[in-house]
Amino acid sequence: MRATVDVSALSTPGYYRRARPRGFAVHLNVTEEHLRRVRELTVRTLTRFGIGGETVEAARLVVSELVGNAVRVCGDFVPVVVEVDVTPPGVVVNVHDPEPLRMPSRKDVPLNDRDAESGRGLVLLDLLAPEWRVFWSPIGKMICCRVPRCDGGHG
Repeated sequence: MRATVDVSALSTPGYYRRARPRGFAVHLNVTEEHLRRVRELTVRTLTRFGIGGETVEAARLVVSELVGNAVRVCGDFVPVVVEVDVTPPGVVVNVHDPEPLRMPSRKDVPLNDRDAESGRGLVLLDLLAPEWRVFWSPIGKMICCRVPRCDGGHG
């Protein structure tokens, strides 16, 4: 019998995953492939811990938005750390980037503006993780989001 290897668990140049008791931390240089892997890891990990579909999708969107913001602020291949952990009230998503002085800023773009190419990220965070905060971290800054569980679970 052949052992199967979870390819997404392997470290590759610019992508290092560390398991945690209720989640993971990934250190990555952002590329399209690495962002895809961390999104998939978010979905698989949260599903494994019994988190419902709506909460999983909200957390996946939060990860995607925060990593995308880091690229917009710092440029392609920016080194970031993505942390995702399951807690009784929901999911904690932290994204660290190396630019401590460039804080998120709001733009007056409605969510339903079909012509807007950007500017809705903080409104999206407000909806999906209403108590998000920004902190300085040893890496630069950390955006901490708490995505509440939509399924009423307490895993």
